[in-house]
Amino acid sequence: MLFKIIKLKQMLIFISLLLIVITLITYISTMVIASTQNKEQDYIKWVEFSPPYALLDKTANLDIESHNENYPVKYNWIELIAYLASKYYGNLNNFKQADLDKLIKDLNSGKTIQELTQGMTLYSYYIESYTAILGGFIGEYQIRNDKGEYEKKYGIKVFSPIAKGFYYTHSDDFGNPRSYGYQREHLGNDLMGSVGTPIIAVETGYVEALGWNQYGGWRIGIRSFDGKRYYYYAHLRKDHPYAENLVEGSIVMAGDVIGYLGMTGYSATENVNNIEVPHLHFGLQLIFNEVQKDGNNQIWIDVFNIVNFLKRNASQVIYNSVTKEYYRKNDFIDENVEI
Repeated sequence: MLFKIIKLKQMLIFISLLLIVITLITYISTMVIASTQNKEQDYIKWVEFSPPYALLDKTANLDIESHNENYPVKYNWIELIAYLASKYYGNLNNFKQADLDKLIKDLNSGKTIQELTQGMTLYSYYIESYTAILGGFIGEYQIRNDKGEYEKKYGIKVFSPIAKGFYYTHSDDFGNPRSYGYQREHLGNDLMGSVGTPIIAVETGYVEALGWNQYGGWRIGIRSFDGKRYYYYAHLRKDHPYAENLVEGSIVMAGDVIGYLGMTGYSATENVNNIEVPHLHFGLQLIFNEVQKDGNNQIWIDVFNIVNFLKRNASQVIYNSVTKEYYRKNDFIDENVEI
């Protein structure tokens, strides 16, 4: 009888321990799931980026010059812009040269950007947002010169979406109303040019979308390798919209010819010119979480001043009369991208 009582007590202790373990496992699993869900929800859902061209130009020059001239302090143009955005609470149209001069003076005195942004509650938001926008724009690269030799450089490593020497015009039409299909805002910048103008990959990346879209006609979507930027090129040329051998999944280098300007779109039928004026629709989408790519929480930014900035670096192209294709003249290697 005593043996049975001891056996029963042991069984009860075992069951109690088992219940405790199960409870702990359930609790830990719940916490992990909750943490994962919070991380999935904790991403940037809105960004406005409309700095004046002068700010992009000045900060880029400071960054590039400090590296090429080997200054004691190397400036990071994204940090400079994010600091000023925090100071102006996002309204970069309030930019004053005196504020940038003071920031540079403070950095030269030995203060770090971390010290200078202490107490700036918005800085972490702006540095993450602006890194997503500009992160692939300046850095180390190699480009082949006319002698066939590769030269290592530090500077602007993105290119204008329009090839060098081809005329175009544009105005800040981001947010203008569009009515085809349904009422919506224009989420890009229209670059007006001639049919057949070579279209250039702004940044090194891979082709994520290629083919017909009734709104954009023949279009290309290129994703940056860090996944943050999705470049959208639309209304490409009828019959011959793309550069040869370009398919979904293709890797393109910044400055490569990817297609040709046209006026296709606004039709459910493929290969139709329903756009009145030949132009390239150029858009830039930010992606902090993959649910944003095609979901309801998409972030498209005004690229008008970015297009103006990209004019500083246009890709020179040559024409092959046999293939009837344009090709970039000088090969390019992005030092920070492993392919």
